[in-house]
Amino acid sequence: MTLTPAWMSPTPDEMPFHCRTCRRALHRRQTPNGVLTFEHPNELRGDTLDHEPRPAPVTEVPDPIIECDFCSSPEALWVYVCADQETETSYVTRRTVNVGDYQRRHYAARTRAVESEQGPLRIWGERWSACDGCAALLEGRELYGLIARVTDAMPPRLIRGRKLMTVRGLLHGHYSTVLETLRPGRGRITARYPVMAWEETPGRVDTGDGTGRQIGQRRKG
Repeated sequence: MTLTPAWMSPTPDEMPFHCRTCRRALHRRQTPNGVLTFEHPNELRGDTLDHEPRPAPVTEVPDPIIECDFCSSPEALWVYVCADQETETSYVTRRTVNVGDYQRRHYAARTRAVESEQGPLRIWGERWSACDGCAALLEGRELYGLIARVTDAMPPRLIRGRKLMTVRGLLHGHYSTVLETLRPGRGRITARYPVMAWEETPGRVDTGDGTGRQIGQRRKG
């Protein structure tokens, strides 16, 4: 184990935030007018909770529950760092259908036009926690194995029928970026160090430039 590299020290923007009520991690999102808010991961899945987010840095939450950011296992042990990712969202505010088609098919009527408005910007951040199972797939750069593991752990209502193809496509986009931009090494999550204690990946050196080059490997170009 080595000291955490300088570029790994969490900034205020990257410090993980947890809910003071349920002690679980919160996702960041930015409203169209620039206000930063937080939400529980379960809300992204359409679930309802009995409390509003009460954000606090993970270091200020007693005995935080740190779940795997991939399969949601409650036994996250590692933190990986990659390029930041953001997702723009939008809401459908109006659908236009043909009157005759609606009279015959009601809600099954074909949509002729759609109006929408900008939704919140979801900020995924650079740090992804992982359980041992997902960590092994990350270390092996097994993209499709990781996607399969994650979808297998999802509630059936989220992957039923055609939803599965849509979910796999979204995960493919996010996880491809994660694997392509992984920093060398990984952080170990412990009760004493919930943010992480950094460990170098065997056979690699931290060059400080984020390339993750192996020992003796020259920079391309």
